[in-house]
Amino acid sequence: MHITVIGTGYVGLVTGACFSKMGHKVYCVDIDEGKINGLKKGVLPIFEPHLGTMVINAQEKGDLIFTTNIKEALDDSNIIFIAVGTPMSKDGSANLDYIFSAATDIANNISKDSLVVIKSTVPIGTGFKVRDHIESILEDMGSSIKIDIASNPEFLKEGRAIEDCLHPDRVVIGAEREEVFDILKDLYYSFVLNHDRFVLMDVKSSEMTKYVANAMLATKISFMNEIANICEVTGANVQQVRLGIGSDRRIGYDFIYAGCGYGGSCFPKDVQALINTSKSHGYYPRILSDVEEVNNNQKMVLVNKVVDRFGDDLEGITLSIWGLSFKPDTDDVREATSIVVISELIKKGAKIKAYDPQASEEFKKAIGDEYLSSIELVENRYDALDNSDGLILITEWKEFRYPDLDLLEEKLNQKVIFDGRNIYDKKIEKQGFELFQIGC
Repeated sequence: MHITVIGTGYVGLVTGACFSKMGHKVYCVDIDEGKINGLKKGVLPIFEPHLGTMVINAQEKGDLIFTTNIKEALDDSNIIFIAVGTPMSKDGSANLDYIFSAATDIANNISKDSLVVIKSTVPIGTGFKVRDHIESILEDMGSSIKIDIASNPEFLKEGRAIEDCLHPDRVVIGAEREEVFDILKDLYYSFVLNHDRFVLMDVKSSEMTKYVANAMLATKISFMNEIANICEVTGANVQQVRLGIGSDRRIGYDFIYAGCGYGGSCFPKDVQALINTSKSHGYYPRILSDVEEVNNNQKMVLVNKVVDRFGDDLEGITLSIWGLSFKPDTDDVREATSIVVISELIKKGAKIKAYDPQASEEFKKAIGDEYLSSIELVENRYDALDNSDGLILITEWKEFRYPDLDLLEEKLNQKVIFDGRNIYDKKIEKQGFELFQIGC
């Protein structure tokens, strides 16, 4: 098939690359000429394992084309995917400006009957609004072109997006007509050869499925973080509790690790968007509101532990940070715990030395100029420890799992570790380290 993907952000770029790997011809369209020129040269705007190689190989074969010319792309395509961002507005709702801008561009440039598939995460009912928007423009132009709309939400985990896309747990498709289901099943056939993983439903249910999936995972994380806080005040150990409940097949081990809060481009935005959608229909979602509140509070747990150890006035204190991205194997710092922790520590007078394998440049853009003068970003994890009074681990990159404790002892002024992801064994306390963890 010939496909157009509008948007070359995280979802659009991964989706386009994976479709092209399966032999489809894919046009990835974006209005950002600089980004498109970079992609043509193999320069990616994001870090995602294996994506760069896939993009370069697909371009060399002619299966993946990056362009700003949407008309050229649409003229040669059977299916149009909208994969643009839906960032959070100030009121918590999803900002759909990019969605409707893409819809307008589609209406002004299509030359034949088209299937428009919304890949972006959008509020329930958006698909029909997009269809109506396109049809209204076509009607004003006197065009007889017909539009089908479908919802096909993504379920990609940053750091494992290629694997998730090529070998999906399920392919959710929301549509109104059997013919549309058949087209999209044909498109995804090579992704699910081992067995049928299609979940077919109506458009609104498909849109809701994406929000509910992220809200459920966010709920598990916030629930476990609340349990961790209870463990701390009662003397229980959340790590042992996790093993005790995870062995129950109804619960499982995934997403029940206590830590210092979730971040990223999906969970915070999607939980808030679902809360906003619920309220707009006259229903107050108590559990989701508490999930969000618990997570916001959890991002302060490490700050509070530092204050308990060093005092509220951190003037003259230098602290090392390992990990800036919201999770390992990505350079994404959107809603990252590191931003909250570092900004709060600086407000209290601390100096920061930080290291992350991939996210330093994105972090500099996100943290704000008022804090940068108090932060030194280094290129080696151990360089961050020089003349530091303590180490704070925020992101559990693999290279942090087995640190050289002799080197830590040599470099740190004080043998203090704040483990925000509970990755270290309590045995290191026998070597004279003070170890502060979450719920342990």
